[in-house]
Amino acid sequence: MTAKKSGRLYALTLWCIAAAMTASAVRAEDYPARVVKMVVPFPAGGTADVMPRILAEWLSRKWGRSVIIENHTGAGGNIGAEFVAKSDPDGYTLLASPPPPLVINQNLYPHLEFDPLQFVPIIVMARVPNALVVNPDKVAANSIKDFIAYAQENPGKVTDATQGNGTTSQLTSEMFQMTAHVKLQNVPYRGSAPALNDLVAGSVDCMFDNLGVSLQLVKAGKLKLIAVASPQRMTSLPDVPAIAEALPGFESVTWYAAAAPPRTPAAIVEKVNTGINQALHDSEVRKRLTELSAEPVGGTPEETANYLKRESERWKNVITAAHVTLD
Repeated sequence: MTAKKSGRLYALTLWCIAAAMTASAVRAEDYPARVVKMVVPFPAGGTADVMPRILAEWLSRKWGRSVIIENHTGAGGNIGAEFVAKSDPDGYTLLASPPPPLVINQNLYPHLEFDPLQFVPIIVMARVPNALVVNPDKVAANSIKDFIAYAQENPGKVTDATQGNGTTSQLTSEMFQMTAHVKLQNVPYRGSAPALNDLVAGSVDCMFDNLGVSLQLVKAGKLKLIAVASPQRMTSLPDVPAIAEALPGFESVTWYAAAAPPRTPAAIVEKVNTGINQALHDSEVRKRLTELSAEPVGGTPEETANYLKRESERWKNVITAAHVTLD
């Protein structure tokens, strides 16, 4: 190739790069120009579904464009996550999800049709502490120390309901068992609802569940709240101790994050991030999140990426140490 042709090729390459960057900037400036779809990879009705709906309503008013929720469920969140991963990276299809398909499932499933690490993190919307709840007629313990002593006296006899094998609920239980040196009998269900139904009925003894669902049952007197798994006591529940008070360093929260398909332009990610951050400062939004026992988080895409990385390492260590499988 002659120097002249080489120079033309170099100039053409630079022009293509500049044109692509300009087109991306224009798309971001006009974004959103049509309906934005947030895919929730879990069924309607739970906290994973309700929380993004609250934010979608606010964004719809802010942007003057509809932001809708679509539920694509199955395979521990993998079906919805795969749908988003293979969508156009234009900001019009986003993922709104709790931990499993973003930081847990890659350590459980032998093969995924998407790479969780390739999602573009946008923001952690909020987090809800997991908590230890028990059937008050089956478990007399009123403190985490009493519960640990009870479990140690009855190794393998205390039945522990979970949302299913490999879920945050089970992983929290496994982490608790390793840390407290106790053995619980895992009873897996297909989600929180059937597990809580059996817990209330007395078919099982205890459960580690996020407070967004179980707190109403506690308030109704159907379940007893022993302790929360946030690093410290919750300001909204100052009389409820943290598990970390008895087991220093213990922490398990269910967070809900927004992410975009691989190769989504940074300018669009920033615009979505800014919108959700603004929503999280709205008094009405915060009130509705509080009703879900949720703490608003927010932050930058970079902070979100770092947080997801730490969470992935945390749960990978639990899965490896406890030999957790999907069977």
